[in-house]
Amino acid sequence: MAALAHLLELVDIKSFLLFLSIFLILVDYITSKPPKDFPPGPWSLPFIGHLHLLTDFSKAHLQFAKFAGRYGNIFNFRLFGPRLVVLNGHKLVKEVYQGDNIADRPVVPLFDDIIGGKGVVLSNGYSWKQQRRFALHTLRNFGLGKRSLEPSILLECRYLNEAISNEQGKAFNPQWLVNNAVSNIISVLVFGERFEYTNDTYQSLLKDINLIFILEADIWAQIYNVFPWLLRRIPGPHRKLFAVWNKVIDFVRTKVKEHQTDYDPSNPRDYIDCFLGEMEKWKNDEAAGFNVENLCYCTLDLFIAGTETTSTTLSWGLLYMMKYPEIQRKVQEEIDRVVGSSRQPSVADRENMPYTDAVIHEIQRLGNILPLNLVRSATKDTQVGDYVIPKGTMVAGVLNSILFDEKEWETPHTFNPAHFLDAEGKFRKREAFLPFSLGKRVCLGEQLARMELFLFFTSLMQRFTFSPPAGVEPSLESKLAVTRSPQSYQLCADPR
Repeated sequence: MAALAHLLELVDIKSFLLFLSIFLILVDYITSKPPKDFPPGPWSLPFIGHLHLLTDFSKAHLQFAKFAGRYGNIFNFRLFGPRLVVLNGHKLVKEVYQGDNIADRPVVPLFDDIIGGKGVVLSNGYSWKQQRRFALHTLRNFGLGKRSLEPSILLECRYLNEAISNEQGKAFNPQWLVNNAVSNIISVLVFGERFEYTNDTYQSLLKDINLIFILEADIWAQIYNVFPWLLRRIPGPHRKLFAVWNKVIDFVRTKVKEHQTDYDPSNPRDYIDCFLGEMEKWKNDEAAGFNVENLCYCTLDLFIAGTETTSTTLSWGLLYMMKYPEIQRKVQEEIDRVVGSSRQPSVADRENMPYTDAVIHEIQRLGNILPLNLVRSATKDTQVGDYVIPKGTMVAGVLNSILFDEKEWETPHTFNPAHFLDAEGKFRKREAFLPFSLGKRVCLGEQLARMELFLFFTSLMQRFTFSPPAGVEPSLESKLAVTRSPQSYQLCADPR
């Protein structure tokens, strides 16, 4: 009798689990079923979507290119949560991104729990428009895109050159030094100060930000977005991201408090001071987001955006120069001819250095540091050819498909500075050169990044010849988190 009761109990448990499994699969099918006239895509499995097709996340942009070959330049892809519409090719991305229809950021549970729609990068609507406008206006006043910022960048170039000289030609990893140097430019603009390369607190901040990029691309971040109601309540690896984010934002809060103690409205020193002054003007308009908490997130957004992309591009640049020494020699010959060795290169030299300018552009193109772009969402139902993208749908205009578009580039998969040179050797612009994206969400730091890339790169090429350690063949293998960066590498910097 007891055995029968036990058997019935097991049957009930099995029945319950079977019912629960079927129920969850049906719920997932109903909630993830593509609407009418939705772009095509691979067959999706319950819960995990197309995870089984993404065999190597570090090469997701290459796998997306294969999907485009099979399903067309617009297709859908699903990884755990809602479906993502993927746009490929220069012509299509430009057509869809130029208007207002694809200008929002999606509300993703993980980021919503950490950031809550604050800041500049992930905010939407009225608050985003006000914060972006204010950030652009303020940074321009402090020299963004102007020659007045050039002396600060040239000074940091000298600090970086000195730090590299201290390596005395021995093999070392340049990535952290470059990261520190580039971050100091935006640091002066937002915090009002630069940090020594030996500052442990600052080094820890940069490493924590790098860790955030890695954790945000981790599988646990994806799982969190599917089951936020569960993972909010239990411990696990996902908690590390929250802890690191809190540590980073606490650094910014400390800087804001320091500014508040010695704030002088008549003499704003940086972005934080200007924001503090703006808070009084907008005190009756809470929706605009001019409060201390949003100041912290906006400052962090600007700092991260002003550091990561440029430093990663320069890391690719040094790697390419090692890989292609003949191109490095041509750059150095042009620098020697136009600038010489008695002074630092300046922005004014750029127009007389078409080959160097072309090399920098080719580094950006082939470096391809944001291959999947930052995801946006549709502000309204949007017709794209025969398909409809419903309001609220996540959309990614893949930059990889633009920078390697075979209809736009003569040798898209080869490092070829001639892409940016005409028949007479003069620099030429290319319409499909869009590493900063386009449309309403185009990178607001584009002018700063362009100035930094030219000055840092030419300064380094003027002072050093970069080569791999003896017996080492430079590898162009990458790792993909939020950005695509080179695998850790070492080089030797020989003074010229």
